[in-house]
Amino acid sequence: MAIDAPIEGDAAERLDRLTDLATPFAVRTVVTLRVPDLIADGVTGLPELADACSADAAALGRLLRYLAHRGVFVEVSPDVFGLTDVGELLCDREGGGLGAYLDLGGLGARMDLAWAGLPHAIRTGGPGYREVHGRDFWADLDAHPDHRAYFDALMLSQQRFTAPEVAALYPWHEARHVVDVAGGAGGLLREVLGAHPHLRGTLVDRAEPVATAAATFAECGLADRAEAVTGDFFAPLPPGADVYVVSRALTDWSDAHATAILRRCAEAAGAAGRVLVIEVLPTVPHVPYLSPYDLRMLVLVGGRERGVPEYAELAAAAGLSPRRTYHGADGLTLMEFAAGA
Repeated sequence: MAIDAPIEGDAAERLDRLTDLATPFAVRTVVTLRVPDLIADGVTGLPELADACSADAAALGRLLRYLAHRGVFVEVSPDVFGLTDVGELLCDREGGGLGAYLDLGGLGARMDLAWAGLPHAIRTGGPGYREVHGRDFWADLDAHPDHRAYFDALMLSQQRFTAPEVAALYPWHEARHVVDVAGGAGGLLREVLGAHPHLRGTLVDRAEPVATAAATFAECGLADRAEAVTGDFFAPLPPGADVYVVSRALTDWSDAHATAILRRCAEAAGAAGRVLVIEVLPTVPHVPYLSPYDLRMLVLVGGRERGVPEYAELAAAAGLSPRRTYHGADGLTLMEFAAGA
């Protein structure tokens, strides 16, 4: 059967859209120079903008007009610029907002530049981040406190959407003590303990997020029921709790590493405890191959997206069997496992 091929011009245009780097770097440059923030604050004339961000006025004008033709700015009169709805998004720097992510001096840019390590990731099946930046992703966070702070804020911003559902979906009345494994800055545990006053909780993570989590618990009046301890989910975890939560962490790891994490959870949970894996599973339009997220996990940390069957396979390799599954909105899934068949 013959297939009509697009004309050469159409193919060339599509290829140009696929490979364009000018526009992404143009957007990141105006963010790095804080141009959207300046315009939002009322600095709209080109000479004043150039002076405020220490830029060459002629070059800045070329950049702003390029982006005006792409819907980021509008030139309301000669050499006077305003923000479109797209441009307004670039002012958001709170809680891992787009402005902070797109700044070329921040962690978001380092993650984006790690795409240059994709050939290494495809050849080896492992992350490409170290090939570009000289350290793996987690070591890079440890080496840059500002990047760690941004990452913690980003994780907290994600938990604002999922943590209330987790607190409502799971039968927490069946438990007394929950351990949040790799709980980061404590957003999830804070929500669960706040909704269920009978619970006490332990958060286990690296030293930097543990310090943030401890402060968070104290600020929320949870210090008497929540503790944050430094640990490593590849090492033994505090034993004897009722539920061990691994929330949105296994996606960051290869199958072998994810199995090792679950094995440590299984050891700590013993015969009576439960392991609760929480993930936002891929749904349209974010399913693998429709979204870059799966490849992003590969190149950054050697991780991958998985579905419920794949998590069940990892759990089985760690000596765990599925018990119950709970589904929330937009792919949020709680998968409970326990020892035994």
